[in-house]
Formats: sequence, C-alpha cells, structure tokens
Amino acid sequence: MNEDVRNIVLGVVATGVSAAIGWFARSFLWRRRLRRKQAFFGLPTGSDCLFVVNRQMGANEWSVHRSDAFALLEISALIKDCQANLQIVAHESAQQGFGERAEFCVGGPISNVRTAAHLRSLLPGVGVDHDSEERRDRGAIKVGGETYRWEKGLVEYVLLARLTQEQSARPVFLLSGQTAISNQAAARYLARHHEQLARSYRRRSFCLLLKVVNSQAYGPDVTELIADVTAAARTAQVPVTT
Repeated sequence: MNEDVRNIVLGVVATGVSAAIGWFARSFLWRRRLRRKQAFFGLPTGSDCLFVVNRQMGANEWSVHRSDAFALLEISALIKDCQANLQIVAHESAQQGFGERAEFCVGGPISNVRTAAHLRSLLPGVGVDHDSEERRDRGAIKVGGETYRWEKGLVEYVLLARLTQEQSARPVFLLSGQTAISNQAAARYLARHHEQLARSYRRRSFCLLLKVVNSQAYGPDVTELIADVTAAARTAQVPVTT
C-alpha cells in the first residue's frame, strides 16, 4: 500500500469515527433532554395523562372555546414529545384523585369545576371573584394581598402552576385564566419555557402569575411573567373578622 492510498484510508476511517462520535453525542444529549422533560411533566415513555377541558362560558350545550382547543394542541405536542398517551376528559367527568397520572387542567374555576377543586385543595391562598354581574372585580384573581383585574382584550391574567403533594407523585399542571385566550397564552408559555422552568424548579411545585398584554392585537403571543406567587398561593387565606 503506497502512502497516498494509506492517507485516503486513514481519512475515511477518521471521518467515520468522527461521524460515529457525533451521532452518539447527539443521541446522548437528545436522550438526556427527553429524560429531563419527562421528569418535569411526569410523563415517562408509554405513560397516560389526563387533559381536563372546561366548558365554554355562555354556551347552551357543552362545548370548548376555540382558544382552549388551541391550548390543547400546544400541550398535546409536549405530551407527544414525551412519548406519552393523552386522554381528554370533560371537567364534570374527571371524578378521580391526582398523583397517579400527570394531569393538565385548563380553565378558571368558573368554567372548570376540577380547577375549583384544585384551587381549594392545593392553592388555598388564591381567590377568584365568581360574580356573574358586570362589575369591576368580576373574574379578578386575588393572591398575596393583591387583586388582578382584567380588561377584555387589553389585560388578562392567568395562573400557571405545577402542583404535587409528594415528591414521587405525578404533577397537576393548572392553567387557570380569566379568559380562554389567557389559557392558551399559559399553554404557549409552558411550551416555550418548560426547559427554563425545569431548571429553576426541577420537580418542585410552583405557581406563576402571567399577564397577557393586548390580546385583541397580539393574541396569546405577548405574555409577561408578573410574579412567582407560590408561597402566597399555598398559604390559606385568613378570614377577616370584625
């Protein structure tokens, strides 16, 4: 074998080795990201999870608002990435405990009775004004001594929470907004920022308050993180006595 042929063979071998190393490195990084995502969402490969949908406000029959359907699409993509299975359940039909399966619960307590149950059990420091009359505090979120009121199409608030009672339990993800478009905004925020949230909180519970800005012009795309209200939301409110 002359020197030119030997150099060609060595070049081919080196290229093959480099390609193999690159493939293994990419595969390792992809699997590590997948494991982290699965751990954060509580969705190991082949597992089942619930998506609890709410009822569109003002509808005569049971139906889902278009923006809540879009929220389902945002979340279903995350579930598919985790190689898990999705079961869609109406909020009145989800009469089961939590912790055995991961759960995504969409909608405020007025339109979703399961959200109301989760707030009472897991976030007792959160109050939502349920009054159906048109007034200033209608639908307002109250937490940590502050009141967050919404102005339709201009300012809307939503709580995005990851909740567990035990370290080993599967989490409940709560997207409790003042409007359907704020629910969708929370789903989009979760899809875009889940890696950052996983680094910050790992498998711990959290409750974030988000603000959707000028949805009539920007839809669910312009969303700001207002505060981490975990401590206040998980502390039961003390009734005021006179």
